Amino acid sequence: MTRQKAEAGQTETKSGWKQNPEAVKADILAVALAEFSRNGLSGARMDEIAAKTRTSKRMIYYYFGSKEELYQKALEAAYAEVRKGEEALALSHLAPVEALGRLAEFTFDHHRRNPDFIRLVMIENIHDGKYLEQSETIGSLNQAAIRNIAEIYERGVRDGVFRKGLSPLRIHWIISAISFFNVSNQATFSLLFGKQLFGEAGQELARQDAREAVLGFVRA
Repeated sequence: MTRQKAEAGQTETKSGWKQNPEAVKADILAVALAEFSRNGLSGARMDEIAAKTRTSKRMIYYYFGSKEELYQKALEAAYAEVRKGEEALALSHLAPVEALGRLAEFTFDHHRRNPDFIRLVMIENIHDGKYLEQSETIGSLNQAAIRNIAEIYERGVRDGVFRKGLSPLRIHWIISAISFFNVSNQATFSLLFGKQLFGEAGQELARQDAREAVLGFVRA
């Protein structure tokens, strides 16, 4: 989901109400995700979100009900985008080692390119997962990620290239932990140890390291 796509789909601007509802909602969610990730739930302002969209505060409340509901929907949309990207990889036709390696690389790249997603997840952890817990869709979305890894892992065990006794959840944890830390701790890590890992060359090496760490964990 990009704000540019949402804007292109709209038929009218703030001056009128006859808009493409899905495009309007996509535009609102893209702006809201950025605002919530930057300012948190309490710090984000609906006036500011409305000012950066091509609709009005009135319509934001019409579509989403409240700031808290908008925040929850932004979370859901952010997770859905990750899962959509994973599905687009079409890993089932690849050999297990290559499939899992590509999944690790995709996750690393996605998180690196979407720091707002990382910040939003960090903010939701500050809220102890309250809004994720209330979501009716997040659970099924993320179970799909575990099923995807399970399918790859089971094929790898059958082929004798992955060791037995692991759970897909542990593999998912490793992939997520490496990819998340790369973004969430970039500022502090850079200050403590230098920025060499966060330039283009350093990130390419870190991406390769992430792949090899995951594959090293599961290999027979």
